[in-house]
Amino acid sequence: MADVPVITVTALCLLDERGYLLLVRKRGTSMFMQPGGKPEQGETPAETGVRELAEELGLTVRPGDLTLLGTWRGPAANEADTLLVATVFLCPLTAGPLPAAEIEEIAWLDLEDAAGRRDLAPLLTDFVIPHLLARGRGPRRR
Repeated sequence: MADVPVITVTALCLLDERGYLLLVRKRGTSMFMQPGGKPEQGETPAETGVRELAEELGLTVRPGDLTLLGTWRGPAANEADTLLVATVFLCPLTAGPLPAAEIEEIAWLDLEDAAGRRDLAPLLTDFVIPHLLARGRGPRRR
């Protein structure tokens, strides 16, 4: 059995006042995912999240502003036959996000409307969305 490549990332969950989740789509891809990315040498997962948020969306937060939601393993969205290990944080929305760097598009997702969408990364559909809904972080319609 061949070794499966592993990608380690930090992913951030930013929710607006409606409880909608901020998603990004990177240039040259079709899948939406949370902002975030791979660590640089010596960075903690929180430091990676802070740096990636500034690079990708022009938003400023501090590592202490992040709340750990968990670390999950699953298939990578844009790399075939690759395992993703993602440390996921809840992050405050400090301003309006502006796509930068490799971000082609941003979108806001109503968590309750995510079922059946084929343009969402597996990390979102398998772990993050169910976790956020269970925590009561979805839309406030009820």
